[in-house]
Amino acid sequence: MRAFAAVAEHLHFRDAAAAIGMSQPALSGAVSALEDVLGVQLLERTTRKVLLSPAGERLAARARTVLDAVGALMEEAEAARAPFTGVLRLGVIPTVAPYLLPTVLRTVHDRYPDLDLQVHEEQTASLLDGLAHGRLDLLLLAVPLGAPGVTELTLFDEDFVLAMPEDHWLGGRGDIPREALRELDLLLLDEGHCLRDQALDICREAGREEGAPVTTSAAGLSTLVQLVAGGLGVTLLPRTALRVETGRNDQLSTGYFADPAPSRRIALAMRSGAARADEFESFATALRQALRALPVRICDP
Repeated sequence: MRAFAAVAEHLHFRDAAAAIGMSQPALSGAVSALEDVLGVQLLERTTRKVLLSPAGERLAARARTVLDAVGALMEEAEAARAPFTGVLRLGVIPTVAPYLLPTVLRTVHDRYPDLDLQVHEEQTASLLDGLAHGRLDLLLLAVPLGAPGVTELTLFDEDFVLAMPEDHWLGGRGDIPREALRELDLLLLDEGHCLRDQALDICREAGREEGAPVTTSAAGLSTLVQLVAGGLGVTLLPRTALRVETGRNDQLSTGYFADPAPSRRIALAMRSGAARADEFESFATALRQALRALPVRICDP
């Protein structure tokens, strides 16, 4: 097709061959092969000149369009082979996004300037569905997931902190036993948030009775913290959220659990066998380094 397009442009075998870097016999053979494949005569050959047949005139413009499209495809493939270029669709859970995205975005800006990062904030079930169906490339969320076909690249562990009204009797303590959760008025996020499930698991481990009253009133951590400040109960906050959420209200007090404190693990998650697996693992390594400034315990790769 390249040979035919060159002949159609130059109407001269020698000039066409020189233009695309082929020998004249090879170019003539390539055009003849295309005619055989298409089943039509494209050129009228004489000893003095080359003319396009009626079919050749119709197909010449289409051939150039096809070649341009193939060239664009090859350029796109070349870009895809280059790491940290093109689009990366990152899904993030709501209890991580506000607190880690500044670090993530700064890392991408500084280290991967050619990467087009697109962020989608959704709950865990929606993120996993997006990953499975190719709508998302990579997830940033709490693990373990227990999802088939998903590989987790652990980043860090972080402790939970007890947030409470400023006059609460546990405020300011650094040795709160988990058992204290058995009797406290606990505020949690709505159904669907993995942080809710994690908090309930911690309460069960602490010996809180199944069915003990739990007030569920908030769709996000910011609202939850405001309810705590208003005296409606206490809640569990991840350490990475503490500065942002408690800094907005001076009616709050915090307390830390005795070791070993309840915690959660945050990781990147990708499709097992993903084509960009090496790139995602390098991204995880860069994030672990960047996240060391936060109050977390970085995980080994």
